[in-house]
Amino acid sequence: MLTAIIDYESGNLHSAEKAFQRMALEVGAGDVVVTSDPDVIAGADRLVLPGDGAFPACAAALRASGAFAAMIEAVEVKARPFLGICVGMQLMAREGLEYTPTEGLGWIDGVVERIAPSDTGMKVPHMGWNDLVIDTAHPVLDGVATGEHAYFVHSYQMRVDTPAQRVAHVDYGGDVTAVVARDNMVGFQFHPEKSAATGLRMIANFLRWAP
Repeated sequence: MLTAIIDYESGNLHSAEKAFQRMALEVGAGDVVVTSDPDVIAGADRLVLPGDGAFPACAAALRASGAFAAMIEAVEVKARPFLGICVGMQLMAREGLEYTPTEGLGWIDGVVERIAPSDTGMKVPHMGWNDLVIDTAHPVLDGVATGEHAYFVHSYQMRVDTPAQRVAHVDYGGDVTAVVARDNMVGFQFHPEKSAATGLRMIANFLRWAP
């Protein structure tokens, strides 16, 4: 079993790599590698797409990399389990509106737009710990209850048009999507590797998930 964390020069992947390696060892999920090698990505048993920065830059970097076609083959053709993290989750949307309208992967029926809290005194970016609200049961959220905390750092959020695809949210001057899912794909707006025991539990759940 191999989990590939896709490297398309979107940021420092060290902490994510260590968290996934730790939980893969704990649950017997095989090896975890950070890679940009298309052959490794296409042949992996599950994929993780992280992302830090602006949606247009990340989308352009991913599409320009050899990893893109391999990821599409693994996720869409081979139906390998996929996890998007932070901007990696946002890229799953139909479109991003950060700076300029940019096409996403179209895996989730939603649009990424700037967070606009109802309380204008609330700061953007949404940064720090927030309480998860579970909307829909999902295997990757097994053992995670409403009220548990996750760590967020983002200025843009996904507005999901198909309610069944949003499985958790948080309150930040209004609903902010925290977890999306469809078929063999799931996405976290927060950083599970920085979300203490709750985040590690979700990583372990993903590594055991067999959609």
